[in-house]
Amino acid sequence: MDGKEDSFPFEVDPDSSSPPWLQLRKRLVFLIDSGYYKPGDQLPKIRELAVEISLNFNTVNKAYLSLQSDGYVKSIRGKGMFVSDPLPGKGAGSAEDLEAVLDECLHACKSMGLTYEEAADQMVLRAKMLVMIESLPYRLPGSNVIALHPDVAKKSKEA
Repeated sequence: MDGKEDSFPFEVDPDSSSPPWLQLRKRLVFLIDSGYYKPGDQLPKIRELAVEISLNFNTVNKAYLSLQSDGYVKSIRGKGMFVSDPLPGKGAGSAEDLEAVLDECLHACKSMGLTYEEAADQMVLRAKMLVMIESLPYRLPGSNVIALHPDVAKKSKEA
């Protein structure tokens, strides 16, 4: 778990209508679906995570039990909770999970003083910037020309 022991990427949103255990559960689902935690990875121990994110042990335990009942994780007695293999037919992130992450982001932007429209505009700008950053490895040295990824170039030649 490269660097995952450093700090758990979660903070309770006190303005959310969702209880803390559900906020944590949604975050863990996102981290699993996004590949941050891969099948076989161990989740932080319940007591340690509770201390790190300043939540009650029972709150963290409730989130973990919910994940276990939905098949995201499996418990190995005496060892901890481990990410399960992907469920058959389950894509990376459900619409509900995506909605939860977007809500979390929009609420954070609103708490910073932005309107939802301003936050959406900033998200579009950031997405464009990330597309540009991700294309940098394909930029031809000494120019502003971006070479197609080999897979894309192969498909365009075949067409």
